[in-house]
Amino acid sequence: MRRLLGILAALAFALPAAAQGFEMTAPNLVAADEQFNVTFKIDGDKAPSDFEWSPGDDFKLVWGPQKGSSSSISIINGKTTRTSTTTYTYVLMPRSTGTFTLPPASATIKGKKVSSASRTIQVVGGGQQQGSQGGQARQQGTQSQDAAGELSGDDIFMRMSISKSSVVVGEGLTATLKLYTRVPVAGFEDARFPTFDGFWSQQLQAPQNIQFQRENVGGRIYDAAVLRSWNLIPQKSGEISVDPAELICLVNVRKPSTGGSIFDSFFQDDYRTIRKRVHTPAIAIRVSALPAGAPASFGGGVGQFAIKASLTRDSLKTHDAASLKLTVTGSGNTALLEAPRISFPPDFEVYDVKITDVRGGKTFEYPFIPRSHGDFVIGPVEYSYYDIAKGRYVTLQTQALPLSVERSASAQAQADRQQGTLSVEKKDVKDLGSDIRYISTRKPSFSSPGRFFLWSPLFFGLLGGLLLLAAGLYFGLRKRAELRADVARTRNRGAVKMARKRLAAAGKFLQQNLDAAFWEELHRTLLGFVSDKLGMDAAEMSRENILERLQAAGASDSVAQEFCSLLDECEYARYAPAAGQEAMSAQYEKAVSVISEIDSCMKKKASFKAGAVLLALLIFCAPALSSQAAPASAGPAGEAYLDSLWTAGVNAYTVGDYVAARDAWLAISELGLASPELYTNTGNAFFKTDDYARAVLWYERALRLDPSFADARHNLALAQGMVQDRIEQVPEFFLVSWLRSLGWKLSSDAWAVLFLVLLAGALALALLFLLGRSQSARRTGFFLGIALLLLSMASLGFSSWQRRENLKADSAIVISPVVAVKSTPGAGVGRDLFILHEGTKVRINDSVSGWVNIELSDGRQGWMREDNLEKV
Repeated sequence: MRRLLGILAALAFALPAAAQGFEMTAPNLVAADEQFNVTFKIDGDKAPSDFEWSPGDDFKLVWGPQKGSSSSISIINGKTTRTSTTTYTYVLMPRSTGTFTLPPASATIKGKKVSSASRTIQVVGGGQQQGSQGGQARQQGTQSQDAAGELSGDDIFMRMSISKSSVVVGEGLTATLKLYTRVPVAGFEDARFPTFDGFWSQQLQAPQNIQFQRENVGGRIYDAAVLRSWNLIPQKSGEISVDPAELICLVNVRKPSTGGSIFDSFFQDDYRTIRKRVHTPAIAIRVSALPAGAPASFGGGVGQFAIKASLTRDSLKTHDAASLKLTVTGSGNTALLEAPRISFPPDFEVYDVKITDVRGGKTFEYPFIPRSHGDFVIGPVEYSYYDIAKGRYVTLQTQALPLSVERSASAQAQADRQQGTLSVEKKDVKDLGSDIRYISTRKPSFSSPGRFFLWSPLFFGLLGGLLLLAAGLYFGLRKRAELRADVARTRNRGAVKMARKRLAAAGKFLQQNLDAAFWEELHRTLLGFVSDKLGMDAAEMSRENILERLQAAGASDSVAQEFCSLLDECEYARYAPAAGQEAMSAQYEKAVSVISEIDSCMKKKASFKAGAVLLALLIFCAPALSSQAAPASAGPAGEAYLDSLWTAGVNAYTVGDYVAARDAWLAISELGLASPELYTNTGNAFFKTDDYARAVLWYERALRLDPSFADARHNLALAQGMVQDRIEQVPEFFLVSWLRSLGWKLSSDAWAVLFLVLLAGALALALLFLLGRSQSARRTGFFLGIALLLLSMASLGFSSWQRRENLKADSAIVISPVVAVKSTPGAGVGRDLFILHEGTKVRINDSVSGWVNIELSDGRQGWMREDNLEKV
């Protein structure tokens, strides 16, 4: 209670003083030899009485008090208001230097005793300045001028004050430019302020009317004024220099005395204006980089911040608009805060972020429209910043925001209309993100790098075999046609058939026990068989000729002798028939056996000739087949070792150990094995470890093996999107682009196989044209054969082009982070033409002593060290 009464009494004592406006004005800084004014001003409706004040022992009273008063009366809406102002002025002079306090004054107002506030004054011994900037009378005194009448650096100078000399990237600091003067300044010219390269800058103060205030600088009194002030935020690490500021000041200085009349100073101007150039020195600020390992939610904030999230509506219908508002406030580089990344539910249509500056931060508004109904949750939203005081990253997190979305009236009506049809509104599938395609998990077939089917021994072997087969078919079919036209040949081919018919007739006679008819028919069968098979006339049918011709046709001596003896027995039995059914049956069986033996021996001889030709063809193609079919070596451990490497790479990639997967697949490549799947998997491993340059390299290698490999082409496009350099390609003729894209549809080996297939078809149609019996068949063979021949040549061209492009070692990928391309080879010579970054594809034109001449896709050329790139 006593404390409360004391406070009320103090307020009661102070309120009349406050109402009356009792104040004291005096400078806060004076010189030891300077006289200054102290003025007391009392405002109220009545004049005060019993005014009392003493300067104390620290100041000497030079003059005063000088009392002044004024009053005014105002009538507003019939209400009269009287105002009275009373002033008391003293002129004091310090007795010594130091910091002193002027005691308060007291007066009686309306019968109450009131007091003013006290005042602290600093007294310095540097002497007073030559003249003030506030319009006071010019003072007499010693001027700090040299013999030429110029000003010294102590009379007027400019100073740039930096609040911090050591900061981190993104930490704000204040730069203040002030002018200090002890001489009268009439104006300014040619002001040049720093550009603050390396900083984000914002101008805080730029006064149009410069106001000077007294300041103590090194024990001397100066009139100081703020010219400019800036808020600076460094954007890069290292030592950043603040450029000097420069200003020309128009200063009034006293003219030297000419020894004239003493009244000249009263009637003439003794001052002249000179231009004094002042500048500040360059200031170095040490900027440290932010620590590594910034969270993914880091938004560039440096300082101390808080975050708040809210929804404009927490319940709405489909296709209605709402917004998520995030407000980030605090102290730091609020002007450079980036919008937080928000993960909205699927099927939410999100629009561009609206950014609004608020006091001490920013508000980020995310407009969105839900396209599907249901209950959703947005957030929680994370936002990270770097806390300078703690020296680490701090992550803020908002609360999760539930959102209820109901079906809109139009959607509900459409659903009601569609009941019974089980249909819904169709819409396109929207991409939520992009990534490289997954690895090939099945073990591919490996080959040696640079080995192609085209122009290989196997290719030439198959091509030669195809041509020989076509030639053989041509001559064979032609020979067959000639044989069909040859009567003797026709009889030869039908000899066995005719003999069987005659033997069948002889068999009937045997069953009927007709001896003469049997022996006659059997004799006729044997002679007819020899005549048809050996092409012999009736005049040549002697026993000796038959025996000789049978032996020449491939029949053995025993078979030939047996045939002749059988012929003799038949001829004898015709004139002297043998008795008994058994004898005729034995001769019949003997005839059947001998005819079959002769036919078999003659066929074996023909087959031997065909086999000899085929054997010669196989001997010709065997080296080609063996060289091409030889598998690539899989290392000393064989297929098991290769399988283990491939499986280890697949398993490591599946669990996210991309480095181990990369090493396993590189080990397979070091064995001298290659496949598009292997190279694409290796590129994927490099991509996942953020080594985009080598990812591009391995994707390019995969496409060199098989330009039609879609996974490698898709992943290459994504990897090239991560490359910093963007180079415009020289446009090519559309027909060239079309042919190139067509050539990429298949691999070189596939085009080569297609060439052989089409060539085989063309050769078959050529045979139809050459050997066809009808005019329409020959016409069909001609035109279709020409078409297939042209297609086969095109396939051969595509295969040869891909092989040639693959074998050329003129393309490479830059693997160094930054490379300067020079005009001439050699270190320290030539000029830097342009800069390339890792992942850029170049073409190698020439090489000299570890330097290569490269060419970009836009035609620019230059020289760079060979170890800065790796050939595809």
